Amino acid sequence: MMEEIARVVANGNSGWVVVEVEMKSACNHCDTSESCGTSAVSKAFSPKVQRFSIQSDQQFVKGERLKLGLPESVILKAATLVYILPLLGFFIGALLGNLSANLADVNSDLCAISGGILGGFLFWKLGKKAAKKLEEQAQPIIIKSLGKPIEIAH
Repeated sequence: MMEEIARVVANGNSGWVVVEVEMKSACNHCDTSESCGTSAVSKAFSPKVQRFSIQSDQQFVKGERLKLGLPESVILKAATLVYILPLLGFFIGALLGNLSANLADVNSDLCAISGGILGGFLFWKLGKKAAKKLEEQAQPIIIKSLGKPIEIAH
């Protein structure tokens, strides 16, 4: 199970709690992040927080920290849809392009490349749509409450 720390933003009486998760990138873990161009781009364009609602029968106070969990299978399925499906589409498109070129007696390389690009793009769109649907259905669960953070007075 993938775990992440979230902060409670709002708590409704309807059985839902609104939480915020700070998005982390791999660039925050490297010692050379200050002199790296990729790190600067990542920090400038990546979203800082993600806000969503989680169903809960417990009441939490605003600012409370929660440990959330999401099964790895959801992440693996989404990665497969977004990365493997377009590759499969590329090969299928290239094969169909090559076969159609042989039937039409035209340049098979050009048709295979065009078919591969078209197949990869179409399967990428299909995978992206399916991954979005999977993401909407995958609801993280609250593992435990970590309480409110300690505030230090200056």
